Amino acid sequence: MTVTRKGTAAIPQSPVFCPVETTINLIGGKYKPLILWKLAGKTLRFSQLQKEVSTATPKMLTQQLRELEHAGLVNRKVFPVVPPKVEYSLTALGRSIHPVLEAMYRWGTGYLEGNGHTVNCNMHPPASGMGDSCCCCQGQSARE
Repeated sequence: MTVTRKGTAAIPQSPVFCPVETTINLIGGKYKPLILWKLAGKTLRFSQLQKEVSTATPKMLTQQLRELEHAGLVNRKVFPVVPPKVEYSLTALGRSIHPVLEAMYRWGTGYLEGNGHTVNCNMHPPASGMGDSCCCCQGQSARE
């Protein structure tokens, strides 16, 4: 990358690699953190994810899933059946982001409570570790 100024020579610049910017680029997006949270410790079909992330349109959910898959955070498994069956799960890299999501949950809870609000979404507080004991909404949807 080069930076030029009017009337001056180009000054070569090294690319900047910022850990926070990289993380935001990977998981930033209106629904990406929610998708990652919902997939923690389980495999879901597209229709199940639609119910879990009910505010996302199918087009937006598909786009966010594709970006997460491209980033290596989500596995997409297609079964050769009619009608098509597609399952999504976290990769090892996707599972490694869970502590970041837990920290966001705790920070957001403190912020909301500090401003006189009570957490009332369908996400649950983080449990230690992942897997079967994971807190990630345990199949509840926003309508429950």
